[in-house]
Amino acid sequence: MLEFQFAPRQGATERIDVNVAALIVAGWTGCDEAALRHHIEELAAIGVPRPSSVPVFYRNSALSVTQASRIQVLGPDTSGEAEPVVIAHGGRLWLTVGSDHTDRKAETMGIALSKQLCAKPIGRDLWLLDDVADHWDRLQLRAFATIDGHRTTYQEGLLGAMRTPADLISRYGTLLSSGTIMFCGTLAAIGGIRPASRFEVELTDPVLNRTLRHAYDIDILPVVT
Repeated sequence: MLEFQFAPRQGATERIDVNVAALIVAGWTGCDEAALRHHIEELAAIGVPRPSSVPVFYRNSALSVTQASRIQVLGPDTSGEAEPVVIAHGGRLWLTVGSDHTDRKAETMGIALSKQLCAKPIGRDLWLLDDVADHWDRLQLRAFATIDGHRTTYQEGLLGAMRTPADLISRYGTLLSSGTIMFCGTLAAIGGIRPASRFEVELTDPVLNRTLRHAYDIDILPVVT
């Protein structure tokens, strides 16, 4: 069970407990389909398989979702991806922030496999999706990575570059049942995809003047053959 804090626009903060029943990781969620196709071909050239559709929806183990401040990964070839995360609970849709941490070495063998191999960290605070739906395009997503001891901006951009949750759910083809979590896609990495020892994600709402945050450290386990 995951425990969240919901701070409504008016009233006291509430605790919300969610039993995670399903995890969906949406990929290739950018609005510019021509740019997506170009990027798909770039990745195919280095051995990453083409997705079966755009966007594509990967099913992952619900047990991989974590709110921990530290995760363990096998080997040095993993990295985080800042993402808005939608949660279906109590007949409503909620929003938090998370990281689709992915094994990049395994990605050349299969994207679905690579996403299944790593924990999926998410934050502890929630917003109602309805409260930001009318200004979704203005929400700003950022990630910071600590690499070789230096904290650097890893991702940054507006959610206007990505499909809305309503669009993604429509393309998924069914309403999200209670306990379902959907990662809604990411932005390009500044300077290229690379591993880090610490990853921080944040989603800022400039209209309501608030920010969702989560951070976690990455412990690398040795690969023994």
